Amino acid sequence: MSQDTDEDTWPTVAVVIATRDRPELLRQALAAVSAQDYPGHVETVVVYDRSEPDTTLATAGVRPVRVLTNSRSPGLAGSRNTGVLATSSDLVAFCDDDDAWWPARLRTQVEALRRTSCPLALVTTGIRVVYGGREVVRRLEKDLVSRADLLRSRLTELHPSTFLLHRELLDEIGLVDEELPGSYAEDYDLLLRAAASALVVNVREPLVDVRWHPQSYFAGRWEVIADALDVLLRKHPDFRTDPAGEARIRGQRAFALAAAGRRKAALEEAVRTVRLHAAERRAYLAVLAAAGLVDPDWLLRRLNARGRSL
Repeated sequence: MSQDTDEDTWPTVAVVIATRDRPELLRQALAAVSAQDYPGHVETVVVYDRSEPDTTLATAGVRPVRVLTNSRSPGLAGSRNTGVLATSSDLVAFCDDDDAWWPARLRTQVEALRRTSCPLALVTTGIRVVYGGREVVRRLEKDLVSRADLLRSRLTELHPSTFLLHRELLDEIGLVDEELPGSYAEDYDLLLRAAASALVVNVREPLVDVRWHPQSYFAGRWEVIADALDVLLRKHPDFRTDPAGEARIRGQRAFALAAAGRRKAALEEAVRTVRLHAAERRAYLAVLAAAGLVDPDWLLRRLNARGRSL
């Protein structure tokens, strides 16, 4: 590890935390950012979305914190973009308000960036999923991630709370997509766009605690999820080049439609899924959910307890 501690030799980092009605978890997230062993300048921008801002956070921790209100479209994407546009740092990092970074997160990622010498890159890390008192480490055994990898699989190890990227990359590919319904899958969409234009570097070791809980923002919002997945498929037509990858998205959509009570639409999407890739298990789970033989929320809780998602 580099012993260089001169602040001016390290790129500046803006940490964007979008938040809504989770004050205790937010303070834990801020404390973890403040405790980073990163030698360079770090500024945190907390963006409140449809909730009253806590201006006392500006004096929290030993690193500077700015408190803003979302000035763009309501939701996570607009909040992230509000934070990004309010800063001028060399690098941008995201952290969800219910997650917590490990102390070496930023330093390790910046060192990975320096080893690549790539002018446009996004860096991720492994994660530790915390759910209901259980902890599950998720790490991707790859150092570089391609767009083909991401079309085939969401690679949920690559969580938005691990993202660190060059600001110029956002200039190249655009901001977080505010058109996705409910901001669902905005992180996946950003990864897909980044992988098409730049290097996606993965640090294998877990450096972020990702906290899943029943109060997670998308828990139970099945109609929104189904609509967002439809938009995602239309926005990235090259899903059609990978039948298994397209089937994965369609299977998720079929399940969300079933969970939303749209039985006919769910079964139609499940049939499309099986025709693309008969081994896609989400299609069969969608049929079971549509038939009332499995409770979607119960299944999601079981998966979360194992550090997995649908």
